[in-house]
Amino acid sequence: MDDRGLAGRVAVVTGGAQGIGLAVAERLAQAGAKLAIWDMDATLAEAEAARLGGRAFALDVSDTEATARAAAATEAALGPAAILVTSAGIAGSNGPVVAYDPAEWRRILDINLTGTFNCCRALIPQMRAQGYGRVVTIASIAGKEGNPNAAAYSASKAGVIALTKSLGKEHAGENIAVNCVTPAAARTRIFDQMKQEHIDYMLSKIPRGRFLLVEEAAAMILWLASAENSFTTGAVFDLSGGRATY
Repeated sequence: MDDRGLAGRVAVVTGGAQGIGLAVAERLAQAGAKLAIWDMDATLAEAEAARLGGRAFALDVSDTEATARAAAATEAALGPAAILVTSAGIAGSNGPVVAYDPAEWRRILDINLTGTFNCCRALIPQMRAQGYGRVVTIASIAGKEGNPNAAAYSASKAGVIALTKSLGKEHAGENIAVNCVTPAAARTRIFDQMKQEHIDYMLSKIPRGRFLLVEEAAAMILWLASAENSFTTGAVFDLSGGRATY
């Protein structure tokens, strides 16, 4: 396959041991990238990294110091990162805002939003040093529209969208592209955290009438992470099956 300028570049995929992250990691490995999988599940990350010829780093992205250490360890093992895909995230529990557990709110924001901030903060300096970088953040259609009984998740993903736009503007003159995708729901382990009624609600909102395939998400993300994406930055790309087209 055409490597799209990915061969030999160091690529970090957070949450890369499963779901959309794993589908992206597979495509990056096929294109010849030097792959680093960052994931909380150390056993699964090691297994998938070994299968794909990459390296695994176990960490919680909400931990700022641990993320900085992982960035340094990745650079020491593989070289400076040129690509970052931030797929690590959780759905959290469902419920109305007025009855929502504040600790659960903070947990979701810490992982989904602060975790994305931590990864960008730790790895973009490596991109600046080499005058090249591609960052793709994984938000959600919920970040555009707000899902009922999922305010914490929706707010965290809206924050990821805004963070992406800010970063895109900050680094636009440095050959570093920072873009975001907003997937509709895909059948991954994140469904285990949701009530069936919430899953049914999400499906009812998708004009395509089905859930997103992780391979479909990976196809778009691969282009955004490639050298071919030499102009677009600070943008949000729809993966919602027609639910939102803005």
